[in-house]
Amino acid sequence: MNHRLMHIALVVADYDEAITWYTEKLGFTLVEDTRLSDVKRWVLVQPSGEGSCQLLLAKAATDEQRSRVGNQTGGRVFLFLHTDDFEKDHQNLLKHNIKIVRGPVLEEYGKVLVFEDLYGNLWDLIG
Repeated sequence: MNHRLMHIALVVADYDEAITWYTEKLGFTLVEDTRLSDVKRWVLVQPSGEGSCQLLLAKAATDEQRSRVGNQTGGRVFLFLHTDDFEKDHQNLLKHNIKIVRGPVLEEYGKVLVFEDLYGNLWDLIG
């Protein structure tokens, strides 16, 4: 039996602004953008690299969902992006004026910094 985590749903305010941010600022690839109805789309983005888990960009449709945009984990780091070129990715964050919340610092497991995505979700960049 083979199990693997394929997609993680990320609640967003707007499909197109999220696609633009993840592809143009973080360099993710748009894997799929399929219209399911007048208001719902199946949108997948993923970082470069083989075997990457994909983010399912899920547009908030209710007040409760909208209240979770940018804070899906109660203020904790939500997603962990591993890189083989920490300095290049760190410079990319700075170039695109992406808010770095902490770091970079050297930990036992490598260099790490915490940054915010366009909605305020916290990410670790680890190299």
